[in-house]
Amino acid sequence: MGADRVFAYGAAAGLLGDLLLGDPRRGHPVAAFGRAAAAVERVLWRDHRGWGAVHTAVCVGGAVALGGLAARCARRSPAASVALTGVATWAVVGGTSLAREARTIARALRDGDADAARARLPHLCGRDPQALDADGIARAVVESVAENTSDAVVGALVWGAVGGVPGLLGFRAVNTLDAMVGHKSPRYRRYGWASARLDDLAGWPGARLTAALAALAGPDPKGALRAWRADAAKHPSPNAGPVEASFAGALGVRLGGTLSYGGRVEHRPVLNGQGRAVTVPDIERAVRLSRRVGWLALGAGAVARGLLKGRGA
Repeated sequence: MGADRVFAYGAAAGLLGDLLLGDPRRGHPVAAFGRAAAAVERVLWRDHRGWGAVHTAVCVGGAVALGGLAARCARRSPAASVALTGVATWAVVGGTSLAREARTIARALRDGDADAARARLPHLCGRDPQALDADGIARAVVESVAENTSDAVVGALVWGAVGGVPGLLGFRAVNTLDAMVGHKSPRYRRYGWASARLDDLAGWPGARLTAALAALAGPDPKGALRAWRADAAKHPSPNAGPVEASFAGALGVRLGGTLSYGGRVEHRPVLNGQGRAVTVPDIERAVRLSRRVGWLALGAGAVARGLLKGRGA
């Protein structure tokens, strides 16, 4: 069985596993990686970019090496290779958890329980929820669904198509490290620089594919492309910008604007200014669009894997 079929069958099985099982309540492999990365940080931490780069290299390199070793052990058996790809895909994607959290918040908002929605929002994103009304919470959820469709699903499938199991594990390691140390706090401004820059680089292709697929799968493809072209570059994140703008245009809503992180207020440019304000029902629309984008990304990844095989990769 060729590498293209191994990836296609294995990744499809992994996405189905995520759809049916979601993330495990205990013993999640990503959580285990996080604990290992934290242990490495305790040994290496210095307020210095160089030490941060070493931390990134050790953690990401370790994940890639582990994936490579596992793939090498399984490669003589097509069934084992498919199973390994399926397990790795299930371990690194998070589409079901993303949808579950978004729908939990939407349900609380529909029930008129804004306090419960505020309490749940930190499970999905890092916003300060206390100053948000129901529509503000809904906007934060839609933005998080859009961004995490790229980070938690499409980006992993892109790197899985390129690099197999090592690509899957390597991308999730990069993304997890960025969440741990890539923010601009006093402790991590220098130490986390390498992780943040590597995450920008690794997320670049997945973000553009997510934006393109959101335009293809959304109810307003022209609106998605228009918002992507006009507004993506205004966003402070080079990867969240295209994704959020495309989702905004596809759904016909406005994203961006004033928000608060860790007590710090930011005034971000509005994405798709021609759209209407986000309301609670838009959360479900965003979740459904995210699902369609994830499955389309699997198809795109399988095609890309076949092309790479045809070129001798």
